Amino acid sequence: MISAVVLTHNNEDVICKTLESVSWCDERIIVDDNSTDRTLEVVKPYDVIIIQHALNDDFSTQRNIGLAKAKGEWVLFVDSDEIVPIALQKEILSLPKDDKYIGYYVNRKDILFGRELRYGETANVKLLRLAKKGTGVWVRPVHETWNVRGPVASFTTPLLHYPHKSVSAFLSQINRYTTINAKVFFDQGIRTSALQIIMYPIAKFIQNYIFRLGFLDGVAGLVIAIMMSFHSGLVIAIMMSFHSFLTRGKIWELQQKNI
Repeated sequence: MISAVVLTHNNEDVICKTLESVSWCDERIIVDDNSTDRTLEVVKPYDVIIIQHALNDDFSTQRNIGLAKAKGEWVLFVDSDEIVPIALQKEILSLPKDDKYIGYYVNRKDILFGRELRYGETANVKLLRLAKKGTGVWVRPVHETWNVRGPVASFTTPLLHYPHKSVSAFLSQINRYTTINAKVFFDQGIRTSALQIIMYPIAKFIQNYIFRLGFLDGVAGLVIAIMMSFHSGLVIAIMMSFHSFLTRGKIWELQQKNI
């Protein structure tokens, strides 16, 4: 038995295609972050189990909630802007019953403006998305990973990813992701500077567009390189704001003690 778990938040425009691509799974579970659009309405025809749980800036918790609810021996995680192609479906369904592996990595191909990105840092993303239940849990609040115990292998067919349907959607998404990521880094003791805010995004753009050959992806490659550069700069800027806030808070605390 295979259970598919999908996280949702205001995904009425894309969620149906995602659910159609996992219709072959024995069970489909949606963990919804209090969507305010028609997401929960449009998913009803797909015979899904709906769990509503506020994200609270922690994607791992959302995934672990879906993992705990799943009844399947195998659990497949698919994001709301991803599609499982038929070739990947066949690979999954052809796994032997006595499989020696407890999990499988899948390559993810980004498709932006109708074009598959073949270069840049997003072109070679490998994610653990299928594993046997009970072999591990998800960790990290954002850019989360599935830590499993046991041997893993890889599928040959990629998962299709359709990110950022518009610039405004991208800005909305990274506003949430970068805030969470910056807090994670800050809590780990990582600090930054004004110079890094200026230089790191520039270096990130050069890395993606020049050294990782993003320019060969045309306009889409340029756009994604700019987006990734902006993303990295925003993380660093938010980290500095956390530092400034805590520093001033501690100054105020010292002032109160000396009154």
